[in-house]
Amino acid sequence: MPSALILDCEGARPTAAEKALFRDADPWGFILFARHCQSADDVREVCAELRDCVGRDAPILIDQEGGRVARMKAPAFPAHPAPAVFGKLWRLDPDKATEAARLNARLIGRMVSDVGVTIDCVPMLDVPQIDSDKVVIGDRALATHPDQIIALGRAIIEGLMEGGALPVIKHMPGHGRATVDSHYDLPRVVASKRDLRDVDFAPFRALCDAPIGMTAHIVYEAFDAEKCGTMSATIVHDVIRGEIGFDGLLLSDDLKMQALGGPVGARVRDCLAAGVDIACCCNFSMAQMVEAATNAPTLSGRSLARAEAALAAAPTATLRADTARDYERLASLIKPALVA
Repeated sequence: MPSALILDCEGARPTAAEKALFRDADPWGFILFARHCQSADDVREVCAELRDCVGRDAPILIDQEGGRVARMKAPAFPAHPAPAVFGKLWRLDPDKATEAARLNARLIGRMVSDVGVTIDCVPMLDVPQIDSDKVVIGDRALATHPDQIIALGRAIIEGLMEGGALPVIKHMPGHGRATVDSHYDLPRVVASKRDLRDVDFAPFRALCDAPIGMTAHIVYEAFDAEKCGTMSATIVHDVIRGEIGFDGLLLSDDLKMQALGGPVGARVRDCLAAGVDIACCCNFSMAQMVEAATNAPTLSGRSLARAEAALAAAPTATLRADTARDYERLASLIKPALVA
């Protein structure tokens, strides 16, 4: 069985040493970054190399949100609007916003699946607050109201799967109140349980049937004043699994982020002990990947069952149409939001 890890390679292609590590560690999956995506052929080739290391059709993930978070970048790949564009369009025409979000996701799903990527880490369902960090949230947020985020999030999930890729709802149970960027510092949220339940948890609760979810590196003081969500059994079991009702495959957010302290081996152990199914280890050095692999068990029990169920939900038939026509339709739909 594979280990409860997602890894990547430091360069554009895995080195001989990395290939040997991947063979021994057998991570459940891999994740790609811009350095792996200079062209469609580059993506296909690195996907094939990574899968060859583990001798199976391992899932490969990417963060292809649109806007400023895009690993597959123009001009090699089509540019897609930032998620906030669909929220702006919603204020003008909810039906067109939903159609545009679904079509945009279908095109992204088609784009990533055509080059071998299995999973796209969208949609982000975080509900932004007025003082939330503009870098980590900003135009990555779909809208400002839970009901709008739910409708647009559902459209993205369905569109992405129509395009051939699996979605990931993130960042559970909600990143929208973070006032600092968790890439560099640990956010602490002091909102009440009631406010969190009514606002932050709402999109995740409504879309809890998604196959895969991702945690947030945030301390929610009303539930656990000591540990961030990724490392908190209270957040994972009582909130994400319990109150939100999510029973899909739960990935950690990137364990390299500076919101977390301590050695990487402890980060892997602690998030898995809290109930996260798979530890996502991005941009680790070779030594850090070895440490992570040493501390990650093989997938088993409920985590293995969830991983198998998530991959079983992968689309087998995709909507194929005139791609150029679809991009023309998308441009027409979103134009009012771009000039509003």
